[in-house]
Amino acid sequence: MSQTVRTRPEGSGQALSEAYDTALLDLDGVVYAGGDAIAHAVDSLATARAGGMHLAYVTNNALRTPDAVAGHLTELGIPTVASDVITSAQAVARLISEQVPAGSRVLVIGGEGLRVALRERGLEPVDSAEDEPVAVVQGYGGPDLTWSRFAEACYAIARGVPWFASNTDLTIPGARGIAPGNGAAVEVVRIATGAEPQVAGKPLPPMHRETILRTGAERPLVVGDRLDTDIEGAFNGEVDSLLVLTGVTDGAQLLAAPPRHRPTYVDADLRGMLTGQPEVVEAGDGFRCGGWTATAGADALELTGEGEALDGLRALCAAAWTAAGEGACELDGGKALARLGL
Repeated sequence: MSQTVRTRPEGSGQALSEAYDTALLDLDGVVYAGGDAIAHAVDSLATARAGGMHLAYVTNNALRTPDAVAGHLTELGIPTVASDVITSAQAVARLISEQVPAGSRVLVIGGEGLRVALRERGLEPVDSAEDEPVAVVQGYGGPDLTWSRFAEACYAIARGVPWFASNTDLTIPGARGIAPGNGAAVEVVRIATGAEPQVAGKPLPPMHRETILRTGAERPLVVGDRLDTDIEGAFNGEVDSLLVLTGVTDGAQLLAAPPRHRPTYVDADLRGMLTGQPEVVEAGDGFRCGGWTATAGADALELTGEGEALDGLRALCAAAWTAAGEGACELDGGKALARLGL
């Protein structure tokens, strides 16, 4: 795929909720963390929905069913039905169903979300390598998933059974901090078997395809907190993206982002959906946004001016991404980010 290399965040004269017909929202780190709504999420989503934007919730977490996710969101004050939720369990179940006969047995290493998604595709979930599965599927099973489940996957894979993974996110945000995600569990099985799974979740095409099939989005905006899943998934799907800084990505990671990890827009939280986005413009040998001007020095990014911290971050992105071109910026942005309190 050939794409123009993004060298700065874009501006928008319209509120993003008006410029796009559908928001494809990540959940963990965007809408909630540890089960609790993130600040401003409930009100921002209500306003976007009232203005006519379709809201769809797209998660790499394969543990919970769409019904359970919709129920949780509704309890938080975000009215949601199951058809508004797209999970990596659904994407991997479709991927498996395209490669095995209907009614086939699939060994599940994960939670109820995977089982429901497999049944939806006419496949039979089983728990043991002795049940003669034709595929193994691995997804996030919660913090209590035992080592014996990983061993069961290894037994089947060693017999030549194809291995699928819902996603490979190494971490998952929670109320107490960052915890191991499904990708960490996948690494356990990979190390033990030497095998490689077929992966369905963000940022890979099967997840984007599942999302578009289920939502019918024509002008989608991907909204996420992770560069290597949400933003890269938007890049792979050739759609625009909004990075919110309520999850795992910090300013230093954003400045160092290679082209596939550079979002279209950057904002603090979901309130960014309800507004336009400021332009980043060239200013001499640097870039200006709001009251800030950023330049790329010999060893470090430099920032002058004053104003809103996010405008300074956008200007720094432009300086860093332009200097890096098709690579990742290696200039030190620590001092400039400290000026912004980021």
